Amino acid sequence: MKEAQLYEKLDNLKVHCKLCAHGCKIPEGKSGFCGVRQNISGVLYTLNYGKIAAAHIDPVEKKPLYHFLPGTTAFSIASAGCNFRCGFCQNWEISQAASSGPPGGEDFTAKQVVELARRNNCRSIAYTYTEPTIYFEFALETAKLAKESGLRNIFVTNGYMSPEAIAEVSPYLDAANVDLKFFKEASYQKICSARLAPVLEAIKMLHAAGVWVEITTLVIPGENDAPEELEAIAKFIAGVSREIPWHISRFHADYKFQNYQSTPEGTLKLAYDIGIAQGLHYIYVGNFGSWGQDTFCSRCRKLLIKREGFDISESHLAKNKCVSCRTYLPGVF
Repeated sequence: MKEAQLYEKLDNLKVHCKLCAHGCKIPEGKSGFCGVRQNISGVLYTLNYGKIAAAHIDPVEKKPLYHFLPGTTAFSIASAGCNFRCGFCQNWEISQAASSGPPGGEDFTAKQVVELARRNNCRSIAYTYTEPTIYFEFALETAKLAKESGLRNIFVTNGYMSPEAIAEVSPYLDAANVDLKFFKEASYQKICSARLAPVLEAIKMLHAAGVWVEITTLVIPGENDAPEELEAIAKFIAGVSREIPWHISRFHADYKFQNYQSTPEGTLKLAYDIGIAQGLHYIYVGNFGSWGQDTFCSRCRKLLIKREGFDISESHLAKNKCVSCRTYLPGVF
């Protein structure tokens, strides 16, 4: 256990957690919504500090990040727990583990994580698989050491961070892929036990702080695949920046959403066309593989990066500019 950051002590041994948008006010002896921050005698502790439930070396494209150090690997870690309750979560075994008992995992120090990343020739560390906000203290400590060692830091996040958390981590955060799951408040409440507005605000704050942002929407048949909702998502992204890549991800049945069909190709094409119509320059299709993975110049439409799965098979960039027309490709290269 480690004393948590970003909380306030209240009367009667209660505490107010200010880490995420839930803003839990936690009585003595109880835990917050995430299940991994507990009030013990009026002090808030993080229960999963340094407890790594998953650690892998991934292509950075798997996060997915397509405009951030393409072709490199990210040392990817996670601790158990989450501040959402998504019924379609593909990592539910660890994201929802805190609901059935104390968070497990192998003990690591931040220094060990950085050393493993460097030893395996990774260019970055990704805090991913579950929600990095709920192991914020360890992620922040690791990110600071990583930055000192010349490594980049990535959050793969649901975007439910508080403004205080964003302000604390953004100086050390180089990139974030934010899940923008729905554009309806009712859907966020019903399926994720969360709200839409804090996610939108987090995207704007991360972008304004200079963090490279890419956005993913898992298109779920019958839940967020209506043209009006897809258009609202694309319009919002374009309103922040037309240069933010939008990853449209194909849904496959998982966890509590076993009775749902996979996203039809026609729906993916519809979302792609809607993004183009809203002025987005870079749109990608994930979990599909037939098309929608390559990067094209926003000006002359020449192929810049060709992908085969998570591998780069062709690159036509000269210092992140199109070799044909010299147009700048936004991102980190």
